[in-house]
Amino acid sequence: MTDLEHQVFTQVRAIIANEEQVIGRRGILIPLKKAIIADGDIRNVIDIVSSDPALAAHMLWRSNVAANVGVTVSSKNRSLKDALVRLGQVNIYRYAFTFYLKERLDELPQPYKKLVFGYWALTESIATNAVDSLHQMEGVNINPDEVQTLALFSVFGEIIALTAFAYLNAESEQSFPLSIIKSLIDNQKQTLTLEAFVSLGLDDELKEEFMIAHNLRQTRNPDSPGLVLRRVLSMRNQLLNPL
Repeated sequence: MTDLEHQVFTQVRAIIANEEQVIGRRGILIPLKKAIIADGDIRNVIDIVSSDPALAAHMLWRSNVAANVGVTVSSKNRSLKDALVRLGQVNIYRYAFTFYLKERLDELPQPYKKLVFGYWALTESIATNAVDSLHQMEGVNINPDEVQTLALFSVFGEIIALTAFAYLNAESEQSFPLSIIKSLIDNQKQTLTLEAFVSLGLDDELKEEFMIAHNLRQTRNPDSPGLVLRRVLSMRNQLLNPL
């Protein structure tokens, strides 16, 4: 790593560690996380999600997508309450996090916005493939929302690193060339990704299954969502640790 790359690497990691800078709309995510950690009445979670109609609509859509792919008879959730009760609180937070992350990406300047949106399109495609793959499997007991929420973090490190780099260049007197962050993503993707999971307060189970999905950790659990995603990532040559 060159001195300049090391300088950018250090600064990007510092930005990633700043949860409020990377993710917008903390006014929803902070109370949502507190309500989930408290493991209290689901009505509190419903009230928080309902306070943002766009988030509520997104939750309902995500829930129906995960539950009904490949199903001939529709069993769509008719209300937000039905959807949130079925999702479980961990998946609620993961969906909310990715929703506000995507909203934050809309604010990025070019060329970062175009690059990050390319990664986001890849993420959505991977999520669709992973849920499709799960619905074609027999004899497994895996929650489709756990597969979908996990898949939405498939290239999380790349998205977060590019976002942090965009903020760095916007705030710095010195403009760093895009080739530097591309080099860091190629060579430090695993470090940036795993640090982002911790810094941004994501749950340990998500991190564990992410590592299984990317072949960084093994499991004997046949019902691991990570194993479902690993097959998709392998076919797309996206594994951090190729098979």
